Amino acid sequence: MLPYRGRLSLRLARVALALGGAAWAGVVGIRSFPRSGMVLATYALFALSMLPDRRHKSALRFWSCSVADLAYLALWTRLAPESWMPAACLAYALAFVVLQRGVSETAIVAVAAAGVSPGSAAAGALAIAASAYHRYLGRRISNLMAQHVAVRSQAQQAREAERARIAADFHDGPLQSFIGFQMRLEYLKQLFARGDAHKAAEELSQLQELGRSQVADLRRFARGMRPADEGLSLQESLKRMAETFQRDTGIAAVVSMERLADADAPAAQELSQIVREALHNVAKHAKASRVAVSLARSERGLEIAVEDNGAGFPFSGRYDLDQMERLGLGPISIRRRVRMLDGELLIDSRPGKGAKLEICVP
Repeated sequence: MLPYRGRLSLRLARVALALGGAAWAGVVGIRSFPRSGMVLATYALFALSMLPDRRHKSALRFWSCSVADLAYLALWTRLAPESWMPAACLAYALAFVVLQRGVSETAIVAVAAAGVSPGSAAAGALAIAASAYHRYLGRRISNLMAQHVAVRSQAQQAREAERARIAADFHDGPLQSFIGFQMRLEYLKQLFARGDAHKAAEELSQLQELGRSQVADLRRFARGMRPADEGLSLQESLKRMAETFQRDTGIAAVVSMERLADADAPAAQELSQIVREALHNVAKHAKASRVAVSLARSERGLEIAVEDNGAGFPFSGRYDLDQMERLGLGPISIRRRVRMLDGELLIDSRPGKGAKLEICVP
């Protein structure tokens, strides 16, 4: 279906064709003018009546317009076959059908036009070819629009999930730390009110240490919200990430990887974000003393593993991505990122002994 402007342009062209034919007939003169004039006037009124737009174009309305256009072509073919009007009528009738309908309707009208106007078979063949190409372009545009809508929907879902993750991390991390800091300050105030200077000094020293740890937590939180390092390969990004993680948390981080060809930039960025979030979870929840990150290529694709010796997840056992989504287990954002990469995720949780995340992307 043409947009409104295209349909209006076709209707205006029909009105111009009707008025042009009436003007030409008035200047040149036509034999049997009363009957021909009535046909011309009827077609002009028909063209004017078709100007108002309708949202849903019915098949009956389409075929009535096609019959009227062909009748107008037949009239001018009989009255003035050597003038420009038959060619104009034929061009309009075929253009109307090509732009409004498909190949089969165009073929029917092209055959009818060839019977009305001798010598128009070539124009009908071109119209059929143009209609087929027009239908092909329409399908491609529809597919591209559907893909665009799907991508926008996925991007919106990703943004919402990322906002929810950041909000949850902030609530469980910096916000809780500041609430605890505020409660400790209230306790310090009570110590000063009682005149217990010794305990107040000890509490103040502990608050200073707590403040330094909160600064480190905020730095890790802010670093976790930054995008993956741009301009670096996946291997370089993982090495830098592990070095920063070890420096900030004091947890030993070991990276082992094969020499691989560079991954696509979007995929590399998503994989870097997955590893960054896994390390963030280790620092936040695992109470581990060591974490290992490995990167390798196999027959299945690119494989990344993150393993720690901490407390593990609250659940025990090995679960793949489908099982975790069905049971609501594992980090939600990591599951979502792996699903967007059309990859596989396996979590092996051993409470009290550690956990291992295995990601494989094609």
